[in-house]
Amino acid sequence: MPISTLFQEDLITRYDRPGPRYTSYPPATEFRDAITESDYRDWARQSNEEPIPKPLSLYFHIPFCSSICYYCACNKVITKHKKRAEPYLQDLYREIELQSTLFDHDRDVRQLHWGGGTPGFLSRLQTQQLMEKIAAHFSLGGKGDQEYSIELDPRVVEAGDIANLRQLGFNRISLGVQDLDEKVQIAVNRVQSLEATRAVIEDARLHGFRSINIDLIYGLPHQTRQSFSDTLQHIIELAPDRIALYNYAHLPHRFPPQRRIKEEDLPDSATKLDILHSAIDQLSAAGFDYIGMDHFAKADDELAIAQRNRSLHRNFQGYSAHAQCDSIGFGVSAISQVHDNFSQNTNSLEDYHSCLEQGHLPVIRGYQSHDDDLLRREIIQQLVCHFRLDTRQISKTWNIDFNQYFATELERLTAMQNDGLLTFDKNEIIVLETGRLLVRNICMIFDRYQCAATARGAFSRTI
Repeated sequence: MPISTLFQEDLITRYDRPGPRYTSYPPATEFRDAITESDYRDWARQSNEEPIPKPLSLYFHIPFCSSICYYCACNKVITKHKKRAEPYLQDLYREIELQSTLFDHDRDVRQLHWGGGTPGFLSRLQTQQLMEKIAAHFSLGGKGDQEYSIELDPRVVEAGDIANLRQLGFNRISLGVQDLDEKVQIAVNRVQSLEATRAVIEDARLHGFRSINIDLIYGLPHQTRQSFSDTLQHIIELAPDRIALYNYAHLPHRFPPQRRIKEEDLPDSATKLDILHSAIDQLSAAGFDYIGMDHFAKADDELAIAQRNRSLHRNFQGYSAHAQCDSIGFGVSAISQVHDNFSQNTNSLEDYHSCLEQGHLPVIRGYQSHDDDLLRREIIQQLVCHFRLDTRQISKTWNIDFNQYFATELERLTAMQNDGLLTFDKNEIIVLETGRLLVRNICMIFDRYQCAATARGAFSRTI
């Protein structure tokens, strides 16, 4: 894809504002405490009764890390003692047992994802026992097109770990790197050598992992255009299939570890945009397609192929080449999406343990979707995945007159059309190349909740 018009600094500066990442709609900021375990059980039953029940996607949150990264906004527990994970794993086993009784056992697990923290914190035995527990209660295997992924910190990967993960069924890995410049690494308390990252990638290739993703962050302290370009060049030479390039959101009032980052060390807005511009050009020249929402992929990667085939999907784990699944979240803070509704587990390890010890699922909040939510969710999915919306098809599917139903939204899109971000007529909306980096802003037009959530300071900036 030509990159020359993807980055337009004047437009990015004008539209850069807080907004959701749309891993769900409504965003998690709209979840409410009124949703209970009873609601979730009803949704699971209704999902089983659908004419063709969806396949399942399982997410497991492993909150442990051996050291703290100052930029991190994840739900985590910092410890160097692997035994600290044992009580949590026992609770996780109880949750697996409870959840498995709610879903028909012929529903294949199409996606499996372990995140954190870092799942690599677990010992090899703990990892194997958790996978065996999952396999004993859910239908793993199936058609052979499953996506079983795990997030890893290369600093804690030991010899033999990658071979063991592949043997257990994982076929994708995502590696946290963020930046390779030593000064930046020291400032965020994550010192990680290029050699450690290279060793994990080479081992993953050797053992037949289908896809390798690397996470990077721009906007960290002491970053410059040149320093980040050097990092990116090293990463490109490692030949990952995907690269996630995230914007660092400095929100120390919400995430206490970020208070250890000195604001005067952060790049100013002009430098930050310069870093992003340079990175986009560099990735394009290296053959990476811009998938959307911070994600880049090689043209032969499944994400890029799915986008061309209009089968790309977005969920809580980001972009996926698989069709929509019922998603079940396990562990503290994990989110589930079942029968088009959302639930979230407690953030507290103590409450998580207490609920499961009493035989209850640790659901503390969520959201029950209405027809208008489902309609807007489909619109936002189409825009963030395909940069195009067939409004005629939406009208037909939802039995509405799109142009009348969304008359106010279309009026607001006129300014974006005048700025060259998109074009629309009575039949379709097309996000132009200049609007792709700002697709979150375009989606916000159709988000009936974003004004109130933005006023609460709930989101990071879009660029």
